[in-house]
Amino acid sequence: MYRYSIKPLCDFFTALLLLIILFPIILLTAIFLFLANNGKVFFFQQRPGLNSKSFKIVKFKTMRDAFDNDGIPLPDDVRLTRVGSIVRSASLDELLQLLNVLKGDMSLVGPRPLLMQYLSRYNSEQAKRHNVKPGITGWAQVNGRNAISWEQKFKFDVEYVEKQSFALDIKILWMTFFNVIQRKGISADGHVTMGEFMG
Repeated sequence: MYRYSIKPLCDFFTALLLLIILFPIILLTAIFLFLANNGKVFFFQQRPGLNSKSFKIVKFKTMRDAFDNDGIPLPDDVRLTRVGSIVRSASLDELLQLLNVLKGDMSLVGPRPLLMQYLSRYNSEQAKRHNVKPGITGWAQVNGRNAISWEQKFKFDVEYVEKQSFALDIKILWMTFFNVIQRKGISADGHVTMGEFMG
């Protein structure tokens, strides 16, 4: 009952309230990124959601468009702007996903939506992470985020799917609040973002 009825309602009204409260911060973030990214503020990408069905995620754009001579994007640490680095470290780039929650594509809490090309790389156990809606934050995020391995991430994701409850969601949201303040686990060791999952 919680997963299919109560949780979606809580997600919708909480996301709506947060968007209203955080609107000044969202607006200021958009203005600074507009100036830093030559007018490019938003990042859109197809991601797998519930039952692996794709949806378009929206985030603040923290990296500039820069490519080598072969048209391949430069490394993340080169493309990450100074403003983008601040936005990422404060987790402000995730705020626009509240819109995805309002649409019903995402939940406040759940496994993070990763890349479409990862779908074919999961084993049967890892694929269970798509048995629930993806979230803005999740059990893996509060237990290390980008500072833990992919195997550990998926272990936490599946554990969440199997133990999902109101109490666990409140615990994750509470831990997320403190992790954001302390800026814990934002980057993988030696990288500004998590490396690609190869299976």
